[in-house]
Amino acid sequence: MAPINTALLSYGMSGKIFHAPFITLHQGFRLAGAWERSKQMIKEDYPDVRSYPTMESLLQDDSIGLVIVNTPTYTHYSYAKQALLSGKHIVVEKAFTTTLNEAIELKTLAERQNKKIGVFQNRRWDSDFKTVQKVIAAGWLGKINEAEIHFDRYNLALSPKQHKELAGPGSGILKDLGPHIIDQAICLFGLPQAVFADIRITREISAVDDCLDILLYYPGFRVRLKSGLIVRETLPAFIFHGSKGSFLKTRSDVQETNLAAGMKPNLTDWGTEPEAAWGLLHTEKDGQVIRENIPSLPGNYYDYYDGVFNALTQGNPMPVTVDDGINVMRIIEAAIISNTQKKAITL
Repeated sequence: MAPINTALLSYGMSGKIFHAPFITLHQGFRLAGAWERSKQMIKEDYPDVRSYPTMESLLQDDSIGLVIVNTPTYTHYSYAKQALLSGKHIVVEKAFTTTLNEAIELKTLAERQNKKIGVFQNRRWDSDFKTVQKVIAAGWLGKINEAEIHFDRYNLALSPKQHKELAGPGSGILKDLGPHIIDQAICLFGLPQAVFADIRITREISAVDDCLDILLYYPGFRVRLKSGLIVRETLPAFIFHGSKGSFLKTRSDVQETNLAAGMKPNLTDWGTEPEAAWGLLHTEKDGQVIRENIPSLPGNYYDYYDGVFNALTQGNPMPVTVDDGINVMRIIEAAIISNTQKKAITL
């Protein structure tokens, strides 16, 4: 079977770090190139690929089977629609779209075109989150009573990426970091019954929301999602309390840092956290109370693209489905309404 020719719609940070290294590592894909508006930076890293001068020239290339929509969020719906109409399968970065209706429309179009949509939620393949999944699935915490998932940073300055700082349908922390933690909550517990949200601007120079606190209502327990840009001393990113015990874990996946430093991923020892980052498990096993650090599972974004390959070649579901993307948008829209009306919104 010939590799699936794959093209990126940009070659900025996400294309260079999160996509191209894993596409080229996987034998089932061939990196065809990227749409680049001015500089031909992709050829500096991958001399044999194409730098497409326009999106039209990329979409008109019949050899391309998969298009990665890794452009600013406000472009996702338009670019994804054009790619589907051109007969391409697509992977769309988070936030999937700017509105719930756009997400549903893309699903309908993909079904009509007999093409697949994957949503790029790479944080499911972070070492920290994979370890959280293991602890919960093993039942070491018993019945979950409450949980918190954080994605915090400390950055008083505005992003150099202008589209992130201009008020608009795709900007703000709710649609930047929010989709990561919303997706992780859904991945662990499914859709909640209701959503309450407090979304604020905390930096004086900011024109977009940069702090969020979302409460998800599940039968018998609650999940709090928090993200802010004025958090110098961070709490554990994952805090879970259950009937048997607790688990605390930092957000300490090493992949992004290593990729930004120029390291290339592999299939042997990639994504291994240092022992100092292991999570703390305080629970009861076999009648004995234990309090110990649990080794982290390795993370690897390769597994996401392996799932995409299996979806396109074997008919499996995408590793993060279009319905997953739609559900994240359901919670985002409920959070916006909740913040405006100052009340919980039933889904």
